[in-house]
Amino acid sequence: MDELTDLSRLFHRLNNQLGIILANAELLEAKATDEMSRSRAAQIVASVLDAMSTAGEIRTDRESPASDASHG
Repeated sequence: MDELTDLSRLFHRLNNQLGIILANAELLEAKATDEMSRSRAAQIVASVLDAMSTAGEIRTDRESPASDASHG
């Protein structure tokens, strides 16, 4: 159970960090003065959203009862 708590804490920290990156990328995208800068910021936004989704999938897979049965 401690491992699950530690893992949940790590996922929480990861999501917080990704959220900060996302907010900053969205700000850069909104304030960009040229198309190249806007495009780069949009790519960061898309990549962060993908990373958040992947982290969520890993967390769900890791915490599901089916994954516990396969490890025991």
